[in-house]
Amino acid sequence: MANDDPNRGNTDEMSLDELREEIESIDRELVELIARRTYVADTIAAVKEERDLPTTDETQEQRVMDRAGANAEQFDVDANLVKAIFRLLIELNKVEQRESR
Repeated sequence: MANDDPNRGNTDEMSLDELREEIESIDRELVELIARRTYVADTIAAVKEERDLPTTDETQEQRVMDRAGANAEQFDVDANLVKAIFRLLIELNKVEQRESR
């Protein structure tokens, strides 16, 4: 089976354990990115509170969703799945913002 992505290991050469280790590493990176995103979202929430701005900005949320869909297409990932993940991240951030006010 040919593998056109140079960033991925050749499955003929990688053991199941090595593949699982790769998934584990990716999972750690995902959690780190979620943590970074949450930190920035918390900072945005503080700015909104300081400036007495509403928690929800539907225009910005739509830009995030559009960008998520475009990024999904660029990486050949199911856009609906990516948008669902981003919708969850946005909703969780909004809940945190509301609770902190």
